[in-house]
Formats: sequence, structure tokens, C-alpha cells
Amino acid sequence: MIIKDYQQISTKQGDSGTSKNYSNETYTKDDILFETLGTIDELSSQLGLTYHYTKYEFIKTIQQRLQTINTLIATNKAANVERFENLTKIQAEDIEALEKEEAAFLEANPLEPRFVLPGSDATLNNAYFDLARAIARRAERTAVRFINHYKRDDLDKPRQYLNRLSDLLFILARNYDLGEEK
Repeated sequence: MIIKDYQQISTKQGDSGTSKNYSNETYTKDDILFETLGTIDELSSQLGLTYHYTKYEFIKTIQQRLQTINTLIATNKAANVERFENLTKIQAEDIEALEKEEAAFLEANPLEPRFVLPGSDATLNNAYFDLARAIARRAERTAVRFINHYKRDDLDKPRQYLNRLSDLLFILARNYDLGEEK
């Protein structure tokens, strides 16, 4: 689909420094809401780049879950219960899938008890996972600040998912190998 109408992209509504969430509430663009959404988007973009270098298929599933998390964050349950209830949620099974991937990699290649310079002491593939890990940890910290600030107890599972994701990315940064030379 080719977008011919500039107005479909640029509404100019944000020119005043505000934007709306999915519940149609207005926030300033420097609100922790948009910092959280942007950081998770940045993580998904880095994972997309990582996928192109590693071909690790599970990344696509992770990116889909990150989209789900962003949708949940951007929809204030208190402001629009019906809309929120109709959204796809992060389930315990999603978190367990991360844990299973982590366990499989650790079983195949236990971590060495040594400090590793992120990106520097690894293959190029591992370096891409290292950058994703660092962004995931920032996304988790930002999400926790958002959840605490807005008292969003409905986001417990997404918070847990981000925590497990940063663990998995740490392990992938140490263990993912496609046979490339260091």
C-alpha cells in the first residue's frame, strides 16, 4: 500500500508537545508513558536487526510479545476497561517460553564463570544480542518506573516478561553461535 496523503502520517496534533494514548488521554511527550513505549520499540527494532544477522527465529515471537506489551501499556485500563479487556495479554505461557529457551541454551553451553566485555569478547552475533540485552534492561527499568508511577498493577505479567527477556538475551549474548569465527 502506498500512502499518498501526507495527512495520514502527519496529523500535526503533536506539534504542541502532547500526544494521546490508546485510551484517548492526552500526555506530554516527555511523559514516562512515551519513554516506556519508545524504549520497548527501540528494543524491538534492535531485535529485528539481530534477527537479520542471527536468523534466530524466536526473535519474531519476542517482537510480537513486545508489541502486545506496548499496546497494554498504551491503554489505560481505568480509563477504558472494555478496550483493555479486549486486548491480547501476556500469559504465563509467554514467560515460560522465555525460560525454556534460556534453559535449553544453558544446558547446551553453560556460562563460563568470568567477566566478558559486552560485544567485545564475542562474535558479531553475540554483540547484537548484547546490545539488545542492554536495551531490554533499560526497557524493564523504564517500564517499572511507569508501572509504579501510574500504579498499573494490571501490568505484572508484561513486567515479568521484560525481566525474563533480559535474562535470555544475556545468555544468548554469551552462547549464541552459528559457527562464525571470533
